[in-house]
Parts: sequence; C-alpha cells; structure tokens
Amino acid sequence: MSNQNITVKIINLSDHSHPEYATAGASGLDIKANVTEPIVIAPLQRVAVPTGIKVEIPLGFEIQIRPRSGLALNHGITCLNTPGTIDSDYRGEIKVILINLSEKEYTVSNGDRIAQMVLASVEKISWENVSLIQDSERGSGGFGHTGK
Repeated sequence: MSNQNITVKIINLSDHSHPEYATAGASGLDIKANVTEPIVIAPLQRVAVPTGIKVEIPLGFEIQIRPRSGLALNHGITCLNTPGTIDSDYRGEIKVILINLSEKEYTVSNGDRIAQMVLASVEKISWENVSLIQDSERGSGGFGHTGK
C-alpha cells in the first residue's frame, strides 16, 4: 500500500512554520498556538486558541483536530469536541478548543504545539428507506451492555 500525498492549500498568518509531522511515521501534524500574549487556562476552563492557519481542504476530505498525548498525560490539557472536524468548505482561521482537566493553571505560549491535525477521507451517505434492518449478535445493546 502506498502513501498518497494530498495537496491542501494553506495561508499561514502566524510567525511559525506550517504544521508538520514530528516523525516519518506520525499520523498527525503538530499545530502551534498563534497568540500575542500567553493564555492562562484555569482548571476546568476551556478556550479557543488561534493558530493563524487557514486551509482549503479538497472536497471528499476533512481535517481532524486531536489532542497531543503528552499534554493530556502530563498536564491534563485536551481538546474538546474531539476529534474536531474542519469541513472542506470552511475557510476561516483554525482555532483549537482546549480544556484544562487538571487542578492547576496551564499557560499556552506563542508557538506551543497544542494539537495534531489529521487529514481524513470522508464518505457520503445515501439513505435507503426500509421497514426492517438485519439483526446482529449485539442487537440493541447500548452503553455498557458488555460489562466492565
């Protein structure tokens, strides 16, 4: 299976490099904060952090915004609405919704890596009206139905 490179047009209004892969095997590109002053996030507070990035995503794709594992584990900082979806027709600045789930304040400074971006293919649904759907082993078992 070969890797396919998809071209995404970008306007980078920040002073930082474009989002980039940290390693050759990375799935997500690190995205950085573009702030004029540090943002202090209090415990349980959420904030939309600007990135200075605008993109034109090809039709049939989305960009997903995901948390950085180190921020989550070490500082309790994660993304709300995860994964966040940037639709192919959105043209505004990408902002990352961060929340502080720790008991201490956390400071986001200009240039800090705050999240990851993942390009993903999107399939469209065509609905088919039916009067019966095929049963499965799970059936209608919902939340927690398989136990602990």
